[in-house]
Amino acid sequence: MCKILNISRSTCYYQPKDKIEDSKLEAEVLQIFNDNRKTYGSRKIKTSLTVQASRRTIGKIMKRNNLVSVYTKRKFKTNKSSVNNAPIKSELNRHFSDNQPLEAVVTDLTYVDVSGTWHYVCLILDLFNREVIGYSVGRHKTAELVKHALATIPYDYSKIKLFHTDRGSEFDN
Repeated sequence: MCKILNISRSTCYYQPKDKIEDSKLEAEVLQIFNDNRKTYGSRKIKTSLTVQASRRTIGKIMKRNNLVSVYTKRKFKTNKSSVNNAPIKSELNRHFSDNQPLEAVVTDLTYVDVSGTWHYVCLILDLFNREVIGYSVGRHKTAELVKHALATIPYDYSKIKLFHTDRGSEFDN
């Protein structure tokens, strides 16, 4: 019959959906918005509606009624730590090249993933030639790890003119 009348088949099968009254939809949007402490936007209101409506329609209703969701924006929180607040000033002053062996020795701790568990490495470097003169490896980041690294230095400690660390608690201990 559609071929004879020269109309598309979708016209025959089309059934219009019931039109939602704007006043009912508007009342429900206002109710949801106010019930949720005015924090819901069009996305959350759409999921909370009992009837089906587009986000665009909900947005228009919100705009018409001057509904703007209030939300607290996450703020950056600074960590107040005592790191680098030691009374000892930095003698090295970011001068990382030296003329003589053992003029400046630097050390730091880092961590390495070994088979799914963290292990810590303490390295001691001579800035003259960037040679590793002491090291230790352990499962825990403690003062003992630093002690073992210091024990591996093959030179007399009195020959070291400047020993620089990042002033971490492992070195303070």
